[in-house]
Amino acid sequence: MDLNTLAARLADYVENSPDNALKPEYALREDIVGTPLFDAPLVGCASADDELFARIKGEDAILGDTFRLPQDWLPGARSVISIFYPFSERVRKSNWHDLDVPSAEWLHGRIEGHDFIHATDRMVEEWLQDEGFATCIPALEPSLVINKREPEEAIGRPMFVSSWSERHVAFTAGLGTFGLCTHLITRVGKAGRIGSIITTAVLEPTPRPYGEDPYAYCTRCGTCTKRCPVDALTLERGKDFQTCWAYMEETKVRFKPRYGCGKCQLLVPCETGIPNAKFRTF
Repeated sequence: MDLNTLAARLADYVENSPDNALKPEYALREDIVGTPLFDAPLVGCASADDELFARIKGEDAILGDTFRLPQDWLPGARSVISIFYPFSERVRKSNWHDLDVPSAEWLHGRIEGHDFIHATDRMVEEWLQDEGFATCIPALEPSLVINKREPEEAIGRPMFVSSWSERHVAFTAGLGTFGLCTHLITRVGKAGRIGSIITTAVLEPTPRPYGEDPYAYCTRCGTCTKRCPVDALTLERGKDFQTCWAYMEETKVRFKPRYGCGKCQLLVPCETGIPNAKFRTF
């Protein structure tokens, strides 16, 4: 199976699956039942030997030794498939306004949406296994490690470090670059979620139009700084991870068992595309 065939098959499934919609048994409101969660996904691929993986692991400013290389997850790994699932227009627009409260649709997209992504990644894994290839989905492995940094170590850096980073993998796989708020900006924007699969299949790596510049697509326009309900974003300092994390913890209490925010991903130039005109031609 080549990457284009896999991407087409996956897009058809996501667009037509009845599971890609809010079901009455868990919808927070009756009027949102049937809301589609995701549009057709973007699929990229990186060689398991790409030197960027070693740099992500080796530079503490990125993730450091906590990060595990593809071959650490799957001996004999040859390719890493990254999948960006963009939120549907209805999910996005539902969360445009009222900065103090995430919409019900967005909360569902964060939680039930992740369940759908995990199930879909499992299905892609089965497709590969049916063709005789070994696979691993790090996000679903019991050995996945997520460590919380001490406050003094987290100043100007993410609160958590993990043994696998979906965003860094997607960057390596040619899907996009980071924005000021650290979300990944893809050619269909940054409002979405990411999954990945490591495999022994040899697939053609996706070109990185942005080279190795992690912020190539971001113009630093500052629009996202005005969208944050707790002022955790500034042009001068970037993202205040501790303030953002504390707010997310508050939403866990308010909307348990769901949580989320997402305001900095919406009503911004990078919501549905690449703001940097230099990269809009592909």
